[in-house]
Amino acid sequence: MSAVESFKAEQETVEQIRGCRDRIFAELSKVIIGQREVAEELLLCLFSGGHCLITGAPGLAKTLLVRSVAQIFHLKFQRIQFTPDLMPADITGTEILEETGEGHRKMQFVKGPIFANVILADEINRTPPKTQAALLEAMQEHQVTAAGVRYPLEEPFFVLATQNPIEMEGTYPLPEAQLDRFMFNVRIDYLPEDDEVAVVTQTTSKKPEPIQPLF
Repeated sequence: MSAVESFKAEQETVEQIRGCRDRIFAELSKVIIGQREVAEELLLCLFSGGHCLITGAPGLAKTLLVRSVAQIFHLKFQRIQFTPDLMPADITGTEILEETGEGHRKMQFVKGPIFANVILADEINRTPPKTQAALLEAMQEHQVTAAGVRYPLEEPFFVLATQNPIEMEGTYPLPEAQLDRFMFNVRIDYLPEDDEVAVVTQTTSKKPEPIQPLF
């Protein structure tokens, strides 16, 4: 391939990527008003193979944004609501005693919600550090270990976590070891007045168009 042909091929690739990017934002705009910079940073993190932490006050469409991105890429999506009483086994899975057809009993591992492509860890700082740490191995090694047995996670695997500002009541700041697992900490803020009016108008007038899987 000559230098000219190679340059044209690269141009075509860039144009294709740009077109895909425009299609993604066209779908997101069906349900997400504003927050363009936040969406760009989230997609950049995904394309780089990293995990993303989204920080902001409640009611700023953090959960809706993550769920919409999972729908666009047609990936298996699981949402884990982090609460003070959530246990590590509620995330990774647990072993149960099961009776076989021959009358014997054996331990059977039941996979938890961590076994998906896109994990929404909603309000991750609402749960104590012991449960937060249940994500450490999965985020770094893309596997879960239970009773000495390793269970690989299906690729691609992304953890997109939301957290409320740490000064809010009932939050547990993420330890440094947990923060290191995230590539970006994206901060989401309140919308401008015009966008706020558009949100109210859209949510009270009609049902938004469904997100169409693109890739």
